[in-house]
Amino acid sequence: MQNKRIYGMQADICKALAHPLRMEIIHILQEKAICFTDILETTGGLKSNLSQHLKVMTASGIIKTWRDGQSSYFSLSSPKVALACHTMREVLMENLQEKQEILNKSEI
Repeated sequence: MQNKRIYGMQADICKALAHPLRMEIIHILQEKAICFTDILETTGGLKSNLSQHLKVMTASGIIKTWRDGQSSYFSLSSPKVALACHTMREVLMENLQEKQEILNKSEI
């Protein structure tokens, strides 16, 4: 029964990752903590939209946040978050390469 709870919690984290902007945020934060304004400038999104995504990511434990004066800063909660996303990207690239090879063979 406890494994079911863990699977549910794991699925919740995956849901919190399941958006292109959130993937971009993780990519941005993998090197260092960054303030909200810099994330907004880098992503080019709307302030309210970015704020909403950051709240989801913070609530799920993917990122940490703190204030310094009037600025809010964000960082990954663990380097393993970036590693997991990188691993999933590798799986994606392998799948795309495999599909491309199949397409190339069918064109012959």
